Amino acid sequence: MTPKNEAPTLLVLLLMTMTLLTGGVWWSAGRMNLDHLLSLNPQILTGRSPTRLSPVLAERFSQGERLLIEMGALPEKQLGVTAMASSLYPEAAQYFEASLAVNPNDPEALIYLNNARIGQGLAYTLAVVVPSGRDLSSTLEILRGAAQTQNEVNQTGGIQGVPLRLVLVNDDGDVAIAPQIADLLIQNGQILGVVGHSTTEATQAAASRYEDGELVAISPLSTATPPPREKRFTFRTLPGDFMMARALAHQMLNRLQQQKVALFYSSTSASSRSLRLELGSALTVEGGQLLREYDLAGPGFSPVDSFNQAALQGATALILLPDAAQVDRALQVVRVNRGRLSLLGGSELYSAKTLEIVGPESVGMVTAVPWHVLTDPNSLFVQRSRQLWQGDVNWRTAMTYDAMQALVAAMRQNPTRKGIAEALLQPNFFAAGATGVVQFLPGGDRSHASIQFVQVQPGFRSGYGYDFVPAEFAPVFEEPTSLGFLPLGQKTLF
Repeated sequence: MTPKNEAPTLLVLLLMTMTLLTGGVWWSAGRMNLDHLLSLNPQILTGRSPTRLSPVLAERFSQGERLLIEMGALPEKQLGVTAMASSLYPEAAQYFEASLAVNPNDPEALIYLNNARIGQGLAYTLAVVVPSGRDLSSTLEILRGAAQTQNEVNQTGGIQGVPLRLVLVNDDGDVAIAPQIADLLIQNGQILGVVGHSTTEATQAAASRYEDGELVAISPLSTATPPPREKRFTFRTLPGDFMMARALAHQMLNRLQQQKVALFYSSTSASSRSLRLELGSALTVEGGQLLREYDLAGPGFSPVDSFNQAALQGATALILLPDAAQVDRALQVVRVNRGRLSLLGGSELYSAKTLEIVGPESVGMVTAVPWHVLTDPNSLFVQRSRQLWQGDVNWRTAMTYDAMQALVAAMRQNPTRKGIAEALLQPNFFAAGATGVVQFLPGGDRSHASIQFVQVQPGFRSGYGYDFVPAEFAPVFEEPTSLGFLPLGQKTLF
């Protein structure tokens, strides 16, 4: 580009920046401009309510006026946030577009771009709850599924002509914060539904609030068996631990042909504890032998001592069920094992960290996941996601996309809280998701859920020299259902 051509561009950028700076007289009010978040009346969002959140909780909410993901934020993205906080929506949209031109793999920027294009116009609103202060990787994966849905909806005319706005909320996966977030979302009559929460613990902590407040919440990542209670407003798109345990036991005993197992779990995780109990029962039913259990979260845990004890007792296989907080300790066990005993892992081990840190030692390890991009590489979802994110996505993105698609399909029938809840529980309700048909059983569990097995092998898709690839000897394990059959039909993440 010649200096002559650069001058107009520089002038435009200078004028836009000056506009933002002169907007400082209302900056302190603008940065707290969460107009939409606690207005209690119309179901369609107009963005003109004067209600404010408390400063502490306000930092956890954003429609574009603050960054929830600060790491690696480009200057253009930061300027877009500044413009959004000052209600300069056209300018904000331009900045977010510029940011995405440099980094197209930024779901937060894409969500804020779609929100900026709506501005103060009418929109239906959903909330997406993420653990952005605690787990950046999961947050990005969740937001990709939400952003892709919002983008597709708004590019195809919205819902009955009304665009979709997303409110992002950070609960840090904290069991104390999650119920407070749920209460605020329930109070805001404009929030029609929630995608979240992102951990089993946070989901369980907030579930009763959503049930009592009659606001639908669909968790994309919760797996633990919940306490008995009638559920009409809380759902999940992941297979439950009962099904996961059956699949793991079947894989270990019938495919890997290993009968004597040592189990590693995390006592501080509701999900890990739940899966541990279900797996113990499943192994017994299948004829396996659980020799010993080891608590990854225990203060005196030693990967070397634990492995040696398991080997001396005759274990021929190790099952690793860490939560996110104990993945590092589980990977230490993988390293100590050095390929000597068969390894089978839960979905938390399906991560770039596994490939990066213990790639050579993890070759042959089988991991259970609800979906893998290579099982149906030509599907419409995979094609669209690759085009949008310039790479492959993983199961967390797919499960979030499914949760979003279910809410959108219900909103197309009746875009009210009551209408969404009633639609989701109809026997003939279904949505077309990334992983196939999305449909729910009366208790909120997903019907037709499936579990697939992937194996670590040398490869180049991830950039670490090792990839998760579908285990050819491991067929899809599909949950039977009483609802009848419905056909399922940043760089690369793996």
